[in-house]
Amino acid sequence: MNRFRLLFAVILAIVAAGVITGCKKKSANPFPASGAVAGWEKSSETRTFEPKDLWQYIDGDSEQYIQAGVVSTSTSDYKYKGQLEAVVDVYTMSGSDGAHTILARGQTKDGKTIGIGDEALQYAQSLTFRKGPHLVRIVAYQSDAATAQALVALAHGVEANL
Repeated sequence: MNRFRLLFAVILAIVAAGVITGCKKKSANPFPASGAVAGWEKSSETRTFEPKDLWQYIDGDSEQYIQAGVVSTSTSDYKYKGQLEAVVDVYTMSGSDGAHTILARGQTKDGKTIGIGDEALQYAQSLTFRKGPHLVRIVAYQSDAATAQALVALAHGVEANL
């Protein structure tokens, strides 16, 4: 009888460990580390904003994100080959509909559809894409012939971490 109890306790512990591990929420960092994307270096600490504090980062534009269901916003700066500077913003929404709404709202005729995430738009100095409930906006501070390709590479690095 004691062996049965011991065996039952061991099985129960294994099942419980599996359930607990399986239920953990994925909390991967979407921001690629320096060198993870060729030529790109992370040049700042990541800052995160809750919906009530989003106005501190995007004053005047935060309300549309809150209405679309933003849960958190994280941002970090990057530098490409020591010259091109860019900022990566990751908006985590309560669902993919909110991310799609913001992406569609920002679309202009200058945007070019590209194959990143679930949907993506590229402009001369920026790239915005949606993957599930995440909306990612990458904006370069200057533009040259290599900007578009460099932004696509960085976007793929972020996408791989989502």
